[in-house]
Amino acid sequence: MGKQNRRRRTGRAERADDPALDTAALSDPAQIADAIITVAVASAQGNSAAVRRFLGQLAGSGPLPHEQAHGAQLASQQVIARVFQHGWLPMDIHQAARRRVDEFAVGYLTDVMAAYIQPFTPESVDETWRAQIEMLGADTWWSGSDPHLLQWANERLLTNAEALSSVIEALALLVQLPKLELIRPLPGTARAHLAAHHGVDEKMLGRIRGLLAKAESTSFPEEAETLSAKAQELMTKHALDRVLVDTDTSAPNLPGARRIWLDTPYVEAKALLVEVVTRANRCRAIFVAAWEFMTVVGDDSDLDAVELLTTSLLVQATRTMIATGNQTARSDQSRSRAFRKAFLTAYATRIGERLVAANESTIAESADAARLLPVLASHQRTVDEAFDTLFPAVRGRGITIRSAEGWEAGLEAADRVRFASDPARA
Repeated sequence: MGKQNRRRRTGRAERADDPALDTAALSDPAQIADAIITVAVASAQGNSAAVRRFLGQLAGSGPLPHEQAHGAQLASQQVIARVFQHGWLPMDIHQAARRRVDEFAVGYLTDVMAAYIQPFTPESVDETWRAQIEMLGADTWWSGSDPHLLQWANERLLTNAEALSSVIEALALLVQLPKLELIRPLPGTARAHLAAHHGVDEKMLGRIRGLLAKAESTSFPEEAETLSAKAQELMTKHALDRVLVDTDTSAPNLPGARRIWLDTPYVEAKALLVEVVTRANRCRAIFVAAWEFMTVVGDDSDLDAVELLTTSLLVQATRTMIATGNQTARSDQSRSRAFRKAFLTAYATRIGERLVAANESTIAESADAARLLPVLASHQRTVDEAFDTLFPAVRGRGITIRSAEGWEAGLEAADRVRFASDPARA
């Protein structure tokens, strides 16, 4: 009785650690691709013995045969296509990879993404995709004379076993990635925008970036806080002007979505800071703790504002936390993990309260304050509907605080932030 028949009769599925490559299969790229994917799944399940057996079977002492290199390429393209269809963007894959695999696997994945996007015409590729591919420096640098894997291994001075090991490590990461919401169109499906992109205009963007760059570089906390507050004020005023223009022209900027990745440690506290900035800028966000990123839903210009401000505030909050902990007047607890988590959580909470107050003040001072309120309410409903469509079953989650001293220090630090629209601190 054949092996496959025995499996069917007994009801046993094929084991993930058994690629079952025979001599004929070693020269068939399609079978090699299937085997590589099978071993990548085994690796993702922690079966290192299966990986060692497979590498011993494929990686001889001589040059890697073209058929095996082609098989690796086929496997990589099959898996990356599935991951992209499941909502992951190029920068998301890069961020996940740099956290969980080594530099060789990260570099290999960059090339895999470049090869995936290469056949598509530029006009059929979404602008976010194009920007992220360019940011990663992903291009098809290899020539057509030899398979990519051979040239890639030679470029990095890797042995056959090392090169194949990187392939398996990279694909093992990819097969673990969960299905996400498709927030941007896949390559080949993008269409020209029917309306102009309502992002922050370049002149305004330059002013905001300049203020935040100064805030990050100054060694004086109060100056940094004032500069950040001014940047938020400019973004809010620009957003209010834009929603009125959109209403007058009947050309609303429909909500989009972006992902913001957070670095350890204290990811939950940092996520809270992103959340409060998100709400202050008329957006909604959800935190995926297992993979350390947030998906933010809102208008493109508001998403620009969220990215700019959260990036800067995270830098400033971390710097202030460290400086506060290093003060000699504080106890040794100020350098503990509990203190720092509590500090960042309190900092984010108070910043959120003050951002809301600052926005209310900015709206009240607007020449069109009475007209703005119903327009903003309609805008928020549109964002909420888009968010609920993407995330219909969202549940809130709290953060445990274990350091009262850290909480108080965080509140004190956030209270020092001076918003230009705050009359009590003008």
